[in-house]
Formats: sequence, C-alpha cells, structure tokens
Amino acid sequence: MPETRHEVIDGRVVYVPPSDIPHGSRHSKTSALLEAYVREGYDVVADVLTRTSGRDDLAPDVSVIPLGEDPRTGGRRLEELAFEVVSKQRLSRASKRAAALVGRGVRRVLAIDVKRKRALEWSRDTREWRLLPSGGALRDRVLVLPLPFEALVEAVKADDAVARALLAKHNPVIEEALAHSRARGAANALLAVLAARRLRVPPKARARILACTDSRLIERWIRRAATATSIVDVLSG
Repeated sequence: MPETRHEVIDGRVVYVPPSDIPHGSRHSKTSALLEAYVREGYDVVADVLTRTSGRDDLAPDVSVIPLGEDPRTGGRRLEELAFEVVSKQRLSRASKRAAALVGRGVRRVLAIDVKRKRALEWSRDTREWRLLPSGGALRDRVLVLPLPFEALVEAVKADDAVARALLAKHNPVIEEALAHSRARGAANALLAVLAARRLRVPPKARARILACTDSRLIERWIRRAATATSIVDVLSG
C-alpha cells in the first residue's frame, strides 16, 4: 500500500521486509544506470505500486514510466520496463510478480539475480524466465543506448556504463569537462611548438595560454606559431 512496506497479493496484505546489502546495492545501481540511460520523456521510479488486478498491488524494485498522465484514467502511465532484484528470495516469487505485471500490460519485466550475477527477462509466451547473454545488452525504445547486461550485474561495470550514456545524451557537465580537456591539450601542444621554435614565453603569456578554454582560438595560435617571430605575433588579435 502507498507509503508503507506492504503489497496486496491475492487480496492479502503482505509485508515486504527491508532489503539486505546485496539487494539494496544492486537496487541502487540499477536505478542510477536507468536514470542515465532513459530517453527524454521517461522517468525512473523505485518501489511504486502498480494495480495488476482487483486483488493485487505490486511494487517492482525499479520501473521506467512515460511522463504525463494516462488520458483514460488521469493517473500515471503504466510502466514500460520493470526490474526485479532477486537476492535471497526465490526466483519463483519474482516469477509470480512478473506474470502479474505482464498480464497488466507492462511491456517488459527483467530480473537481476544478485547471487548468480545474471540477468533474465520474463517471456509472455513461455511464462518462464529467459537467461540473457552476459556479453549482450538491453535494447529498448526508452533507452538512448543499449544497456550492457554486465553493468546490471557487475558493480565495477556500472560507472563506465553511466559515463557512456551521459556522453550519448550530451550531458552539459560532461561536455564542459571535455571542452576543458581539449583546450588544455591544445594549450600544451602550443607551448611545445613555441619551445621547439625557441620563442620566449613570458609568465603572463603562458598563463593566458593555459587559462584559455577556446580550443579553436588555441588552434589559430598554433598555426601562427609555425611562422611567428615572437609570442606577440602568436597571441595578437
């Protein structure tokens, strides 16, 4: 039930105990990965209840939902993807939940088996879990990039996967960091050219070069440095 640790399963109120460390850690990292990978127009939510029938209210560990209201109900829209983190509980329990969610209309339900370090997807045809290839990736219309399965099950892979997604989404913080990195590399290249040509670089000129964040401007300075006779000729204009 909302704002409690209970779900309604087969018409019975069932207490959902807090997670252990392996479950909680994987739950957290799955949320972070999906936050980085989802396209504009979608949101990532955790432990939000979904009415799957007149007798069931279930809360997947992590879900991806479209933004905006459902035009028919006025409430939130149904999950596109739902993720169940399986730690100490049996996969059979997750199977019942997956079947109910798919039956309600959730497009895809996946399980992350913490102990065995594997990812699975529920098949609406066979009504069983399908093991996903460890070297594969989750491809879906809600994601900006295919999400590697190994990032879902291996903590050491999660940060790299998040970084790739942020690059693909042109995250402004990442873009700014890359621009500064390119400018610093170009500045060092300019100083190397000046040193090779034995042109004197006073401290103020060196500081100006290293402080410049416009890589295009530094590239113009590098072209000038090839023929200039002084640092003034390089940095003028």
